Amino acid sequence: MASDTDPARSKPRLLPGKHLLALLLALGGCAADPVAQRVDPIVAQGAAPSPGALARDLDLVNHRGRLKRAERERLLARVAAQGDGELVRRHLAVMSSFGDADLYPGNRARLLVDGPATFAAMFAAIEQARHSVLLESYIVEDAEVAERLAALLARKRAEGVAVALMYDAVGSIGTSGAFFDRVRADGIAVCEFNPIAPSATRGSYWNISHRDHRKILVVDRETGFTGGINISAVYSSGSFGRRGKPRDPDAGWRDTQIELRGPAAAALEDLVRQTWQRQQCPGELAPALKPAAAATGQQLVRIVPSGPAEPYSRLYTLLLGAIDAAQRSVHLTMAYFAPTPEMIDALAEAAQRGVDVQLVLPSRSDFRPVLHAGRSHYERLLAAGVQIHELQDAVLHAKTAVIDGVVSSVGSSNLDWRSLVLNDEVDAFVVGADFGETMEALFRRDLAASETVTLQAWRQRPWWQRAGEGLARMFERWW
Repeated sequence: MASDTDPARSKPRLLPGKHLLALLLALGGCAADPVAQRVDPIVAQGAAPSPGALARDLDLVNHRGRLKRAERERLLARVAAQGDGELVRRHLAVMSSFGDADLYPGNRARLLVDGPATFAAMFAAIEQARHSVLLESYIVEDAEVAERLAALLARKRAEGVAVALMYDAVGSIGTSGAFFDRVRADGIAVCEFNPIAPSATRGSYWNISHRDHRKILVVDRETGFTGGINISAVYSSGSFGRRGKPRDPDAGWRDTQIELRGPAAAALEDLVRQTWQRQQCPGELAPALKPAAAATGQQLVRIVPSGPAEPYSRLYTLLLGAIDAAQRSVHLTMAYFAPTPEMIDALAEAAQRGVDVQLVLPSRSDFRPVLHAGRSHYERLLAAGVQIHELQDAVLHAKTAVIDGVVSSVGSSNLDWRSLVLNDEVDAFVVGADFGETMEALFRRDLAASETVTLQAWRQRPWWQRAGEGLARMFERWW
């Protein structure tokens, strides 16, 4: 979820579609419980497998297909050499126990913080496009950044590059149809995900709760981006102001994106193509390029899609497994935090066995019911030893995790019921201490911009705040 911006006031405002969505969800009934394959915490805490056993069981895929065992052993040895090899093997073993997604070696991953850095990297990649540009976004807002993007896409299309754009009907409900008409007129393939109004060509659609919350850009099947950042004016400035300078707390949105070069980018493109086909989008996408033969980098990446058609949320399952296997630290930064009972248990149990469990959560939100629902769980977590910090002076929209410094995730999934059971989402998991240290540095930066919530102070909050939290919690599965 995210807001667009009222140009007249330059203040984030709640997207009209969110009011509509909340109303229709309330009328439609409660979201179903997510079905998860949770690892037994006792098993997750068992001995790490030997390198040979792990190489035998783990699926590693490159442009040629599944790697041979000797190749897997060499690659896993390189990843483990980045840090504590036993920790890496433990987490990879927990990941592989579900067997529902592939791991891609040979990637280069770069962390992008906030809108300006992300848009600069995305625009630079599009500038270099030779074959194709595929963009999928929950929100495409007809503000300055989208106008610049549309002009660039039109120029690349005129150069012969195949360009396709998919946007969500509810997420982009505030964007005029004229904007997308202009994009189509430039020869760009455009598709609206799950249109609200019936369509003679694509069939009627009334399940408004199923939304496309993914943010994906793939250029030439070689460079991919994903994370929490929409094509929206709220990202026009960074979230970290200069020291000593007062700032409007709503002026900057704190968010995170990841740039991937290598086989993981091709996996992101395949997701866009699958969604385009399932949605019966008009026009055909250009044939996919043949994959590059050489590895681009050293990072091991897992692309984790999820959606209501799946039997369970893969992100939820993998994150629970990583928390259950954690030995040292669990550091989560989450925009919308209305967790399931299983997630509350996993976080509390990890803290109680001595793991450093810390959460950076919002102090303000573009959708306050979720904020209050999440706060209703604070006392249980704080009593178990979980440390909670609320980010100040910016709207938090990031969805990231780093576990034991060796498993990192950046994506579109929040820890709320909507992300777990109703939305199409995608997250990138990166295995290894090198990228993990970059994530930890960003987490420390967010901690410095946050205020810590203590159990004693929390228990003294006013009655009316408790009442609001209790009411929000009653409806947390509908937000």
